[in-house]
Amino acid sequence: MAADAVARRAKPSVWRAFAQPAAGTMALLGFSSGLPFLLVAGTLAYWLKENGIRLGDITMIASAGMTYAFKFVWAPLLDHVRLPGFARFGRRRGWLLAAQLVLTLGLLAMAWFTPHHLVPFIAATLVVAFCGATQDIAIDAYRIEIAPIEAQGALVATYSLGYRIGLLLAGAVALIAADHLPWRVVYAGMAVAMLVPIATTLYAREPDVVRTPALRWRAAMREGVLDPFADFFRRYGWALAGVTLLFLLLFKLPEQATVGGIMSPFYRDMGFSKTQIGTITKVYGIWIGIVGVFIGGAMVARWGAWRPLGLTIALCGVTNLLYLLLIAHPGNLVMLTAVISCENLALGMLGPPTVAFLSSLVNQRHTATQYALLSSLVNLPGKVLGFFAGDIAMATGYGGYFIITVLAVVPAMLLYAVLWRYFRGAERARTES
Repeated sequence: MAADAVARRAKPSVWRAFAQPAAGTMALLGFSSGLPFLLVAGTLAYWLKENGIRLGDITMIASAGMTYAFKFVWAPLLDHVRLPGFARFGRRRGWLLAAQLVLTLGLLAMAWFTPHHLVPFIAATLVVAFCGATQDIAIDAYRIEIAPIEAQGALVATYSLGYRIGLLLAGAVALIAADHLPWRVVYAGMAVAMLVPIATTLYAREPDVVRTPALRWRAAMREGVLDPFADFFRRYGWALAGVTLLFLLLFKLPEQATVGGIMSPFYRDMGFSKTQIGTITKVYGIWIGIVGVFIGGAMVARWGAWRPLGLTIALCGVTNLLYLLLIAHPGNLVMLTAVISCENLALGMLGPPTVAFLSSLVNQRHTATQYALLSSLVNLPGKVLGFFAGDIAMATGYGGYFIITVLAVVPAMLLYAVLWRYFRGAERARTES
């Protein structure tokens, strides 16, 4: 009995969590998620700006990534329908492979049309964003089903490593290449890079999760659309579920409001070249972010998700204020490096606790739907703010916009304090069981 008690109190092994076979697969799938994200957001904004499109329109077009915030709408399909023509790959891999193939074609279409043919170009951009969001639904569900909750911190870290390498290619490499090559060639090259995740999907194993299909239409609708949402309130109760959802809406607003189209014009207006921006914010910044991801992943593996989540929320809220220093020192590469160092480290640390916490809220019966809903709630307010970012910045100045993005941190931390007792207790119960 005493030996059992000691074993329960022993700290989880960080090494064992990172050495599991699923970690390598998640790194490659993370690359697949990260690659298209900037191509319909920040990197796209540079291409649009060079074609003389006004700031307000740039942030709206580059908010095609807002599609990611509504992925819960079609997520039930990925939980309950095998995609025709791809069923032999399994439910998760079938949807993932289809999304990756269409996404690749969408990138080629963007390269073909260019912003000179704006309407079909925007349509192709929306296709890429939709398929990027769809593959994220499949990857998140795959990750949750491939390993238990206590292993999720390490999987998130390796996923984030691949994700940030994808961002590195779509951000820094694309920007630097665009100083020497036409944008259409750059985007065609990004389409070719999608062959790596496509091969990964073909060779990955399907999770061993048994699902009972609903045979009747009414039962299928209830199982696929209504029950995933009702289940969350049944398990947590209306009061706790409501407070939790409000917390999810607020805590990542500072991060999400600065990942869209606003930052590309901002850096250019601060006097930095595309090569400088790509080198510092995308190459150097990505690796600082990767360091933060592994710190965050190790924190989750050792202490669980809840305590690191609170710490990193506070850190990320503060870092947006550092952009005010950059406004005061335009064109200063040292200041840009310092700001990017602090911001990317904090954002990297926030990722693993966020994903591990959201994963702990999910019922595996509705993995894709519930995770898509929760992650959409986390990202939606910031995406909405980012959609109007150009007009807000034109009205208040860049400084005013960054201050607005930080305001949500205060109520978010108050809600965190309210929720502390329940979720910290739930983590302790899982650790001791």
